[in-house]
Amino acid sequence: MNTQRISAIFEKDLKDFMKNMMLLMMPIIPIVLAVVYSRLGEGEELPLVVIYIVVGVIFSAVTTSIMMTMMAEENEKKTLRGLMLSPASFLDIIIGKSLVTGLMTLITLVISFSIIGFGPILNIYTIIGLFLLFLFFLFLGIGIGLFSKSIASTSAYMMPVMFLFGFTPMIEFLGLPEGSFGLKLADNFPLMQVMKVSDTGSWLPLGVVTIWVIGAALFTLICFKKTKTDD
Repeated sequence: MNTQRISAIFEKDLKDFMKNMMLLMMPIIPIVLAVVYSRLGEGEELPLVVIYIVVGVIFSAVTTSIMMTMMAEENEKKTLRGLMLSPASFLDIIIGKSLVTGLMTLITLVISFSIIGFGPILNIYTIIGLFLLFLFFLFLGIGIGLFSKSIASTSAYMMPVMFLFGFTPMIEFLGLPEGSFGLKLADNFPLMQVMKVSDTGSWLPLGVVTIWVIGAALFTLICFKKTKTDD
């Protein structure tokens, strides 16, 4: 791992981010949603499910969206392959390109939590869970961005990611019968597992989220190797 190469990649991506109006708008979406929910709550503590809907939007609309868009943009400009073939290692590239996304995610989380309140999730279990969620959505964004040939194509993947992984807690509002397949399936998704951590204080759901993170990391590694060897 070379800190100079990581720093160079970070500085380049930060400049690209500040020039891209679409990327600059992504952190605003969950912040606006947090403001809306805080007004609906009329000053009362929001239910855990509402807080995690905001969390899911942050990670899907900010972490995954920014990451996949930046990777796809490099793919479209034919600069990504050159970066992969440079002396920079896989770790250098991933860390360097993740720093901007991580910074924007952190800022959005802090602002959103300051609006909706973070009392129910202020514990060590949830903090670890949120970090694992960040890694999952980050790897997901990198992997999708690697096989996306253009920025336009990422929009086709963004909505499924948001609905499957970002809006998972909303399944509780669909009125599905208790014990139905849909509820059981959604209950094992990473966002629902972290919500369970906040609710129960158990370490076990973090193990399930870790499996999701490993799966997303393997997906990223496969996409990276495929992109590097493609003609």
